[in-house]
Amino acid sequence: MARKEIQITISAEGDDRGKVFLLRRMSAMRAEKWATRALLALARSGVDVPDDVASRGLAGIASYGVHALSGVQFAEAEPLLDEMMQCVEVVPDRNRPAFSRPLVEEDIDEVGTILLLRREILALHLGFLPPAVRSIFTGQTTGASEITSTSPSP
Repeated sequence: MARKEIQITISAEGDDRGKVFLLRRMSAMRAEKWATRALLALARSGVDVPDDVASRGLAGIASYGVHALSGVQFAEAEPLLDEMMQCVEVVPDRNRPAFSRPLVEEDIDEVGTILLLRREILALHLGFLPPAVRSIFTGQTTGASEITSTSPSP
């Protein structure tokens, strides 16, 4: 079965307006390892991570909240942030939406686009959680007005 993916068109004002990105969910094993590394980084930063949170991986991070991640040192956060962006591809030609390629640094011109893509990556991976929990983790209470999502693949 193919992993869930969404296409996002940036509609926010700025140099990225109209750009299209494809976000693809990590495999379950990769997402679980990512969540474990994030939880370990939290623990090393002095944040008290309850056992019930640590044992639930990505779901545990979601229930614990993104606020706890603010205590993580950048040296530990950077590889986690980089790995998130490996979920993103760019659709360089809007007339050929089925063609995408790996993202390169020059594909994004606005910091806001990066933040929006990170938020949507988290939402894509946390789709199994109730909307209230997702909104706590992603800071989003409704669909983002800056993007347009297409139908996910099966």
